[in-house]
Amino acid sequence: MGILELENVSLVLNNQAILDGITLDIWEGHIHAVVGPNGAGKTTLAAVIMGLKGYEHFGGEIRFDGQSLRGMSVSDRAKAGITMGWQEPARFEGLTVRQFLNASSRNGKDSEIEEAMAQVGLRPEVYLSRAVDRTLSGGERKKVELASILVMKPRLLLLDEPDSGIDVASLENIFNALKQLKRNGATVLLITHSNAVLRQAEHAFLMCCGRQIMKGDIEKILPYFEGECIPCDHKNRPLVETEVPGL
Repeated sequence: MGILELENVSLVLNNQAILDGITLDIWEGHIHAVVGPNGAGKTTLAAVIMGLKGYEHFGGEIRFDGQSLRGMSVSDRAKAGITMGWQEPARFEGLTVRQFLNASSRNGKDSEIEEAMAQVGLRPEVYLSRAVDRTLSGGERKKVELASILVMKPRLLLLDEPDSGIDVASLENIFNALKQLKRNGATVLLITHSNAVLRQAEHAFLMCCGRQIMKGDIEKILPYFEGECIPCDHKNRPLVETEVPGL
């Protein structure tokens, strides 16, 4: 069953079409991925789903649990169970990791918070008293944010470039957290241009120039990462040998 449905979603910003007729069906309890090159519209798509400022006026329809999201505020979407993890997590001057995770947690149990931190590779005794500010690296803040999402227990998570700023040794922690989210019953939509992140998904959508080019299981999408351009009618697509003049 589709927990999130997008039907012919479009977005125009500054007289430029950023999204063009996107239609997606996101299955409940599964990990999905949206992949494509920089500028494909992947992060914009997540911003529209989340209802961020500047992205509210879209064409088409977005339904969560069968109900339209049009006109619904970010806070109301969050209350419904939709949340988003950022490529560059926010800093919170004066707020400790413990306070941040307590604010995110459904029940505020110390044991649950410490377990979430361990799952993302952070030692509670080292990090709970740290401030969520510039003294934490981007990778550390990303792990703290992911721990907050684990204790939040969202129904739908939009996760933008989860491997950004993360060292190779920490990737396994991130991937384990994704598996835990699925075990918790969450639906995950990964925004990525990473082969490794795509492999954590069960189903994927390929975007280019604001359009959905292909969808299917990840084996169908993986050739994109091998430099095999997917056939389409875009004016800048590479020519195949039979189309090159003189050959």
